[in-house]
Amino acid sequence: MAAEMALLKPISKFSPKFGNTSRLIPPTRFFTVRMSSTAAPPSAPANKKKSQKQEIKESLLTPRFYTTDFDEMEQLFNTEINKNLNMAEFDALLQEFKTDFNQTHFVRNKEFKEAADKIQGPLRQIFVEFLERSCTAEFSGFLLYKELGRRLKKTNPVVAEIFSLMSRDEARHAGFLNKGLSDFNLALDLGFLTKARKYTFFKPKFIFYATYLSEKIGYWRYITIYRHLKENPEYQCYPIFKYFENWCQDENRHGDFFSALMKAQPQFLNDWKAKLWSRFFCLSVYVTMYLNDCQRTDFYEGIGLNTKEFDMHVIIETNRTTARIFPAVLDVENPEFKRKLDRMVEINEKLLAVGDTDDIPLVKNLKRIPLIAALASELLAAYLMKPIESGSVDLAEFEPQLVY
Repeated sequence: MAAEMALLKPISKFSPKFGNTSRLIPPTRFFTVRMSSTAAPPSAPANKKKSQKQEIKESLLTPRFYTTDFDEMEQLFNTEINKNLNMAEFDALLQEFKTDFNQTHFVRNKEFKEAADKIQGPLRQIFVEFLERSCTAEFSGFLLYKELGRRLKKTNPVVAEIFSLMSRDEARHAGFLNKGLSDFNLALDLGFLTKARKYTFFKPKFIFYATYLSEKIGYWRYITIYRHLKENPEYQCYPIFKYFENWCQDENRHGDFFSALMKAQPQFLNDWKAKLWSRFFCLSVYVTMYLNDCQRTDFYEGIGLNTKEFDMHVIIETNRTTARIFPAVLDVENPEFKRKLDRMVEINEKLLAVGDTDDIPLVKNLKRIPLIAALASELLAAYLMKPIESGSVDLAEFEPQLVY
Protein backbone atom coordinates (compact mmCIF):
# COMPACT_ATOMS: atom_id res chain seq x y z
CA MET A 1 0.00 0.00 0.00
CA ALA A 2 1.06 3.31 -0.51
CA ALA A 3 3.44 5.23 1.85
CA GLU A 4 2.01 7.57 4.24
CA MET A 5 8.19 13.62 7.61
CA ALA A 6 8.97 17.05 10.17
CA LEU A 7 11.51 20.16 11.28
CA LEU A 8 13.73 21.49 8.50
CA LYS A 9 14.11 25.13 7.49
CA PRO A 10 11.69 25.64 4.58
CA ILE A 11 13.23 25.83 1.13
CA SER A 12 11.27 28.43 -0.75
CA LYS A 13 13.40 29.02 -3.83
CA PHE A 14 11.87 26.05 -5.60
CA SER A 15 8.14 25.68 -5.93
CA PRO A 16 7.37 23.27 -8.78
CA LYS A 17 4.19 23.89 -10.73
CA PHE A 18 2.25 20.84 -11.70
CA GLY A 19 -0.02 20.79 -14.70
CA ASN A 20 -3.66 19.87 -14.69
CA THR A 21 -2.94 17.07 -15.78
CA SER A 22 10.23 -11.81 9.51
CA ARG A 23 13.33 -11.97 7.81
CA LEU A 24 13.67 -8.39 8.79
CA ILE A 25 15.83 -8.93 11.87
CA PRO A 26 18.11 -6.03 12.76
CA PRO A 27 21.78 -6.57 13.64
CA THR A 28 22.36 -6.50 17.37
CA ARG A 29 24.20 -3.19 17.24
CA PHE A 30 21.04 -1.45 16.02
CA PHE A 31 18.26 -0.15 18.21
CA THR A 32 15.00 -2.00 17.68
CA VAL A 33 12.21 0.55 17.38
CA ARG A 34 8.86 -0.52 18.78
CA MET A 35 7.22 2.86 18.90
CA SER A 36 6.32 5.76 16.68
CA SER A 37 9.33 7.71 15.51
CA THR A 38 7.50 10.88 16.34
CA ALA A 39 9.04 10.26 19.72
CA ALA A 40 12.75 10.91 20.01
CA PRO A 41 14.86 7.85 19.14
CA PRO A 42 16.89 6.21 21.88
CA SER A 43 20.20 7.91 22.42
CA ALA A 44 22.16 5.04 23.92
CA PRO A 45 22.00 1.25 24.16
CA ALA A 46 21.15 1.60 27.86
CA ASN A 47 17.79 3.03 26.86
CA LYS A 48 16.90 0.07 24.68
CA LYS A 49 14.92 -1.88 27.26
CA LYS A 50 12.93 1.17 28.23
CA SER A 51 12.23 2.21 24.63
CA GLN A 52 10.90 -1.21 23.69
CA LYS A 53 8.16 -0.87 26.28
CA GLN A 54 6.83 2.40 24.95
CA GLU A 55 3.48 2.11 23.23
CA ILE A 56 2.96 2.96 19.60
CA LYS A 57 1.31 6.34 19.22
CA GLU A 58 -2.06 5.96 17.54
CA SER A 59 -4.14 8.66 15.88
CA LEU A 60 -6.62 8.95 13.05
CA LEU A 61 -3.72 9.91 10.78
CA THR A 62 -1.45 7.01 11.74
CA PRO A 63 -0.90 4.21 9.17
CA ARG A 64 -3.45 1.59 10.17
CA PHE A 65 -3.74 -2.19 10.07
CA TYR A 66 -6.93 -3.64 8.62
CA THR A 67 -8.99 -6.78 8.87
CA THR A 68 -12.27 -7.76 7.21
CA ASP A 69 -15.09 -10.31 7.06
CA PHE A 70 -13.22 -13.21 5.46
CA ASP A 71 -16.35 -15.36 5.26
CA GLU A 72 -18.05 -12.72 3.13
CA MET A 73 -14.90 -12.46 1.01
CA GLU A 74 -15.10 -16.20 0.34
CA GLN A 75 -18.70 -15.82 -0.82
CA LEU A 76 -17.85 -12.88 -3.08
CA PHE A 77 -15.17 -14.88 -4.89
CA ASN A 78 -17.00 -18.18 -5.09
CA THR A 79 -17.43 -18.77 -8.84
CA GLU A 80 -20.55 -20.86 -8.26
CA ILE A 81 -22.27 -18.06 -6.35
CA ASN A 82 -20.91 -15.04 -8.24
CA LYS A 83 -21.42 -15.41 -11.97
CA ASN A 84 -19.98 -11.94 -12.65
CA LEU A 85 -16.42 -13.05 -11.97
CA ASN A 86 -14.44 -12.66 -15.18
CA MET A 87 -11.90 -15.39 -14.56
CA ALA A 88 -10.18 -14.74 -17.89
CA GLU A 89 -9.32 -11.24 -16.66
CA PHE A 90 -8.09 -12.58 -13.32
CA ASP A 91 -6.00 -15.24 -15.10
CA ALA A 92 -4.36 -12.49 -17.16
CA LEU A 93 -3.69 -10.45 -14.03
CA LEU A 94 -2.21 -13.50 -12.33
CA GLN A 95 0.25 -14.02 -15.17
CA GLU A 96 1.31 -10.38 -14.89
CA PHE A 97 1.92 -10.74 -11.15
CA LYS A 98 3.82 -13.99 -11.70
CA THR A 99 6.16 -12.20 -14.10
CA ASP A 100 7.38 -10.22 -11.08
CA PHE A 101 8.84 -7.27 -12.96
CA ASN A 102 10.56 -5.93 -9.85
CA GLN A 103 12.13 -9.19 -8.67
CA THR A 104 15.66 -7.78 -9.00
CA HIS A 105 14.82 -4.10 -8.59
CA PHE A 106 15.15 -3.66 -4.83
CA VAL A 107 18.90 -4.18 -4.58
CA ARG A 108 20.77 -1.83 -2.29
CA ASN A 109 24.24 -0.39 -2.78
CA LYS A 110 26.76 1.56 -0.73
CA GLU A 111 25.07 4.85 -1.65
CA PHE A 112 22.44 4.27 1.03
CA LYS A 113 24.69 4.20 4.08
CA GLU A 114 26.92 6.95 2.72
CA ALA A 115 23.91 9.22 2.12
CA ALA A 116 22.42 8.44 5.55
CA ASP A 117 25.69 9.33 7.27
CA LYS A 118 25.59 12.75 5.60
CA ILE A 119 22.07 13.47 6.81
CA GLN A 120 22.32 15.12 10.21
CA GLY A 121 20.27 17.30 12.54
CA PRO A 122 16.50 17.69 12.16
CA LEU A 123 16.57 16.29 8.62
CA ARG A 124 17.86 12.97 9.95
CA GLN A 125 14.85 12.55 12.23
CA ILE A 126 12.57 13.54 9.36
CA PHE A 127 13.89 10.68 7.26
CA VAL A 128 13.63 8.22 10.13
CA GLU A 129 9.96 9.09 10.52
CA PHE A 130 9.37 8.90 6.76
CA LEU A 131 10.92 5.43 6.59
CA GLU A 132 9.06 4.23 9.68
CA ARG A 133 5.65 5.41 8.51
CA SER A 134 6.18 4.08 5.00
CA CYS A 135 7.39 0.72 6.29
CA THR A 136 4.39 0.44 8.60
CA ALA A 137 1.97 1.21 5.76
CA GLU A 138 3.55 -1.36 3.44
CA PHE A 139 3.63 -3.98 6.19
CA SER A 140 -0.06 -3.35 6.85
CA GLY A 141 -0.80 -4.24 3.23
CA PHE A 142 1.34 -7.36 3.49
CA LEU A 143 -0.62 -8.67 6.47
CA LEU A 144 -4.03 -8.08 4.88
CA TYR A 145 -3.10 -9.53 1.49
CA LYS A 146 -1.38 -12.54 3.02
CA GLU A 147 -4.46 -13.45 5.06
CA LEU A 148 -6.76 -12.99 2.06
CA GLY A 149 -4.50 -15.24 0.00
CA ARG A 150 -4.67 -17.90 2.69
CA ARG A 151 -8.43 -17.69 3.26
CA LEU A 152 -9.42 -17.71 -0.43
CA LYS A 153 -7.17 -20.58 -1.49
CA LYS A 154 -9.98 -23.15 -1.66
CA THR A 155 -12.75 -20.83 -2.83
CA ASN A 156 -10.87 -19.17 -5.69
CA PRO A 157 -7.25 -20.27 -6.16
CA VAL A 158 -6.56 -17.68 -8.87
CA VAL A 159 -7.67 -14.66 -6.83
CA ALA A 160 -5.99 -16.16 -3.75
CA GLU A 161 -2.67 -16.44 -5.57
CA ILE A 162 -2.90 -12.83 -6.74
CA PHE A 163 -3.40 -11.70 -3.14
CA SER A 164 -0.41 -13.83 -2.11
CA LEU A 165 1.75 -12.28 -4.83
CA MET A 166 0.66 -8.80 -3.78
CA SER A 167 1.67 -9.67 -0.22
CA ARG A 168 5.06 -10.62 -1.70
CA ASP A 169 5.34 -7.11 -3.17
CA GLU A 170 4.32 -5.42 0.07
CA ALA A 171 6.76 -7.52 2.10
CA ARG A 172 9.51 -6.60 -0.34
CA HIS A 173 8.68 -2.90 0.02
CA ALA A 174 8.51 -3.10 3.82
CA GLY A 175 11.81 -4.98 3.96
CA PHE A 176 13.50 -2.45 1.70
CA LEU A 177 12.27 0.43 3.86
CA ASN A 178 13.32 -1.36 7.04
CA LYS A 179 16.77 -1.82 5.55
CA GLY A 180 16.74 1.93 5.01
CA LEU A 181 16.16 2.37 8.73
CA SER A 182 19.28 0.28 9.31
CA ASP A 183 21.25 3.04 7.57
CA PHE A 184 20.22 5.21 10.52
CA ASN A 185 21.11 2.43 13.02
CA LEU A 186 17.44 1.63 13.65
CA ALA A 187 14.99 -1.08 12.64
CA LEU A 188 11.28 -1.63 13.11
CA ASP A 189 10.34 -4.77 15.01
CA LEU A 190 7.67 -5.90 12.55
CA GLY A 191 6.78 -8.96 14.59
CA PHE A 192 6.02 -6.72 17.53
CA LEU A 193 3.96 -4.42 15.30
CA THR A 194 1.86 -7.37 14.15
CA LYS A 195 0.79 -8.07 17.72
CA ALA A 196 0.78 -4.55 19.18
CA ARG A 197 -1.08 -2.60 16.52
CA LYS A 198 -4.82 -2.15 16.74
CA TYR A 199 -6.68 -3.57 13.75
CA THR A 200 -9.47 -1.61 12.06
CA PHE A 201 -12.38 -3.70 10.75
CA PHE A 202 -13.78 -2.85 7.32
CA LYS A 203 -16.46 -4.74 5.43
CA PRO A 204 -15.16 -6.16 2.11
CA LYS A 205 -16.67 -3.45 -0.08
CA PHE A 206 -15.03 -0.78 2.08
CA ILE A 207 -11.72 -2.64 1.81
CA PHE A 208 -12.11 -2.46 -1.98
CA TYR A 209 -12.81 1.29 -2.02
CA ALA A 210 -10.11 2.21 0.50
CA THR A 211 -7.39 -0.08 -0.84
CA TYR A 212 -7.97 0.87 -4.46
CA LEU A 213 -7.57 4.53 -3.50
CA SER A 214 -4.54 3.78 -1.34
CA GLU A 215 -2.75 1.97 -4.15
CA LYS A 216 -3.55 4.57 -6.80
CA ILE A 217 -2.66 7.52 -4.61
CA GLY A 218 0.58 5.71 -3.78
CA TYR A 219 1.33 5.43 -7.48
CA TRP A 220 0.86 9.14 -8.01
CA ARG A 221 2.91 10.08 -4.94
CA TYR A 222 5.85 7.90 -5.95
CA ILE A 223 5.94 8.80 -9.63
CA THR A 224 5.58 12.51 -8.89
CA ILE A 225 8.47 12.50 -6.42
CA TYR A 226 10.58 10.42 -8.82
CA ARG A 227 9.99 12.76 -11.77
CA HIS A 228 10.62 15.85 -9.66
CA LEU A 229 13.95 14.55 -8.32
CA LYS A 230 15.03 13.39 -11.76
CA GLU A 231 14.57 16.96 -12.98
CA ASN A 232 16.10 18.46 -9.82
CA PRO A 233 18.91 16.11 -8.75
CA GLU A 234 20.29 18.65 -6.27
CA TYR A 235 17.47 17.57 -3.92
CA GLN A 236 18.28 13.85 -4.24
CA CYS A 237 19.59 13.47 -0.69
CA TYR A 238 18.82 9.75 -0.21
CA PRO A 239 18.89 7.05 -2.93
CA ILE A 240 15.60 5.35 -2.04
CA PHE A 241 13.79 7.86 -4.27
CA LYS A 242 15.67 6.54 -7.32
CA TYR A 243 13.71 3.30 -6.93
CA PHE A 244 10.29 4.96 -7.07
CA GLU A 245 9.84 4.70 -10.85
CA ASN A 246 9.60 0.89 -10.83
CA TRP A 247 8.25 0.75 -7.29
CA CYS A 248 5.18 2.77 -8.20
CA GLN A 249 4.25 0.23 -10.87
CA ASP A 250 3.65 -2.33 -8.10
CA GLU A 251 1.16 0.11 -6.58
CA ASN A 252 -0.38 0.60 -10.01
CA ARG A 253 -0.84 -3.13 -10.61
CA HIS A 254 -2.36 -3.60 -7.16
CA GLY A 255 -4.85 -0.82 -7.91
CA ASP A 256 -5.73 -2.43 -11.25
CA PHE A 257 -6.48 -5.69 -9.45
CA PHE A 258 -8.87 -3.95 -7.05
CA SER A 259 -10.50 -2.27 -10.03
CA ALA A 260 -11.14 -5.74 -11.49
CA LEU A 261 -12.51 -6.92 -8.13
CA MET A 262 -15.00 -4.06 -8.04
CA LYS A 263 -16.06 -4.67 -11.64
CA ALA A 264 -16.84 -8.24 -10.60
CA GLN A 265 -19.13 -6.87 -7.86
CA PRO A 266 -21.36 -4.38 -9.72
CA GLN A 267 -23.50 -3.90 -6.61
CA PHE A 268 -20.55 -1.96 -5.18
CA LEU A 269 -20.63 0.48 -8.11
CA ASN A 270 -24.09 0.86 -9.57
CA ASP A 271 -26.49 2.33 -7.02
CA TRP A 272 -26.96 5.49 -4.98
CA LYS A 273 -25.29 3.97 -1.92
CA ALA A 274 -22.19 3.21 -3.97
CA LYS A 275 -22.02 6.86 -5.03
CA LEU A 276 -22.23 8.06 -1.43
CA TRP A 277 -19.59 5.60 -0.22
CA SER A 278 -17.29 6.40 -3.16
CA ARG A 279 -17.35 10.09 -2.29
CA PHE A 280 -16.87 9.32 1.40
CA PHE A 281 -13.74 7.25 0.83
CA CYS A 282 -12.31 9.74 -1.65
CA LEU A 283 -12.75 12.50 0.93
CA SER A 284 -11.31 10.37 3.75
CA VAL A 285 -8.19 9.42 1.80
CA TYR A 286 -7.55 12.89 0.38
CA VAL A 287 -8.08 14.71 3.68
CA THR A 288 -5.93 12.23 5.61
CA MET A 289 -3.06 12.66 3.17
CA TYR A 290 -3.37 16.45 3.13
CA LEU A 291 -3.46 16.80 6.91
CA ASN A 292 -0.63 14.31 7.35
CA ASP A 293 1.61 16.00 4.83
CA CYS A 294 0.89 19.51 6.11
CA GLN A 295 2.18 18.34 9.50
CA ARG A 296 5.40 17.34 7.73
CA THR A 297 6.01 20.13 5.26
CA ASP A 298 9.71 20.20 6.12
CA PHE A 299 10.20 16.78 4.53
CA TYR A 300 8.73 17.86 1.21
CA GLU A 301 10.45 21.23 1.27
CA GLY A 302 13.65 19.34 2.07
CA ILE A 303 13.39 17.57 -1.30
CA GLY A 304 12.38 20.77 -3.09
CA LEU A 305 8.61 20.33 -3.22
CA ASN A 306 5.85 22.70 -2.21
CA THR A 307 3.77 20.45 0.05
CA LYS A 308 0.32 21.75 -0.82
CA GLU A 309 1.03 21.94 -4.55
CA PHE A 310 2.39 18.40 -4.47
CA ASP A 311 -0.64 17.11 -2.58
CA MET A 312 -3.14 18.83 -4.85
CA HIS A 313 -1.39 17.43 -7.92
CA VAL A 314 -1.56 13.93 -6.42
CA ILE A 315 -5.21 14.37 -5.39
CA ILE A 316 -6.27 15.65 -8.82
CA GLU A 317 -4.50 12.87 -10.73
CA THR A 318 -5.76 10.19 -8.34
CA ASN A 319 -9.28 11.56 -8.65
CA ARG A 320 -9.11 11.46 -12.45
CA THR A 321 -7.93 7.86 -12.36
CA THR A 322 -10.55 6.92 -9.77
CA ALA A 323 -13.33 8.51 -11.82
CA ARG A 324 -12.92 5.72 -14.35
CA ILE A 325 -14.24 3.10 -11.92
CA PHE A 326 -16.03 4.87 -9.03
CA PRO A 327 -19.63 5.94 -9.83
CA ALA A 328 -19.06 9.39 -8.33
CA VAL A 329 -16.02 11.37 -7.22
CA LEU A 330 -15.38 14.73 -5.58
CA ASP A 331 -14.92 17.89 -7.60
CA VAL A 332 -11.37 18.36 -6.35
CA GLU A 333 -10.51 20.83 -9.13
CA ASN A 334 -13.08 23.28 -7.78
CA PRO A 335 -10.99 25.96 -5.95
CA GLU A 336 -13.41 25.77 -3.03
CA PHE A 337 -12.29 22.20 -2.33
CA LYS A 338 -8.71 23.30 -1.68
CA ARG A 339 -9.92 26.21 0.45
CA LYS A 340 -11.78 23.73 2.63
CA LEU A 341 -8.68 21.54 2.90
CA ASP A 342 -6.63 24.54 4.01
CA ARG A 343 -9.20 25.44 6.65
CA MET A 344 -9.05 21.86 7.92
CA VAL A 345 -5.27 22.20 8.20
CA GLU A 346 -5.67 25.34 10.33
CA ILE A 347 -8.19 23.63 12.62
CA ASN A 348 -6.02 20.52 12.89
CA GLU A 349 -3.02 22.65 13.89
CA LYS A 350 -5.10 24.17 16.70
CA LEU A 351 -6.15 20.69 17.83
CA LEU A 352 -2.52 19.60 17.94
CA ALA A 353 -1.62 22.74 19.91
CA VAL A 354 -4.27 21.90 22.51
CA GLY A 355 -2.72 18.47 22.93
CA ASP A 356 0.68 20.05 23.58
CA THR A 357 -0.52 22.25 26.44
CA ASP A 358 -0.06 21.44 30.12
CA ASP A 359 -3.79 21.62 30.79
CA ILE A 360 -5.50 18.76 32.59
CA PRO A 361 -7.30 16.25 30.31
CA LEU A 362 -10.75 17.67 31.10
CA VAL A 363 -9.74 21.18 30.05
CA LYS A 364 -8.07 19.85 26.91
CA ASN A 365 -11.21 17.97 25.94
CA LEU A 366 -13.38 21.04 26.50
CA LYS A 367 -11.06 23.10 24.28
CA ARG A 368 -11.19 20.41 21.60
CA ILE A 369 -15.00 20.33 21.34
CA PRO A 370 -15.48 23.51 19.24
CA LEU A 371 -12.46 22.63 17.09
CA ILE A 372 -13.73 19.13 16.39
CA ALA A 373 -17.13 20.59 15.55
CA ALA A 374 -15.50 23.06 13.14
CA LEU A 375 -13.49 20.28 11.52
CA ALA A 376 -16.58 18.11 11.15
CA SER A 377 -18.41 21.04 9.60
CA GLU A 378 -15.69 21.53 6.98
CA LEU A 379 -15.64 17.81 6.23
CA LEU A 380 -19.40 17.74 5.77
CA ALA A 381 -19.32 20.83 3.57
CA ALA A 382 -16.63 19.26 1.37
CA TYR A 383 -18.61 16.04 1.15
CA LEU A 384 -21.79 17.89 0.16
CA MET A 385 -20.14 19.82 -2.67
CA LYS A 386 -21.68 18.91 -6.01
CA PRO A 387 -19.95 15.65 -7.05
CA ILE A 388 -18.84 14.53 -10.48
CA GLU A 389 -20.88 11.66 -11.87
CA SER A 390 -18.37 9.19 -13.23
CA GLY A 391 -17.38 5.58 -13.67
CA SER A 392 -18.18 2.92 -16.20
CA VAL A 393 -17.80 -0.74 -15.39
CA ASP A 394 -17.46 -1.43 -19.11
CA LEU A 395 -14.83 1.25 -19.72
CA ALA A 396 -12.82 0.99 -16.52
CA GLU A 397 -9.89 -0.88 -18.03
CA PHE A 398 -6.63 0.68 -16.97
CA GLU A 399 -4.51 2.27 -19.70
CA PRO A 400 -0.99 2.74 -18.34
CA GLN A 401 0.06 5.11 -21.11
CA LEU A 402 -2.38 7.70 -19.78
CA VAL A 403 -0.70 7.99 -16.41
CA TYR A 404 2.88 6.88 -16.84
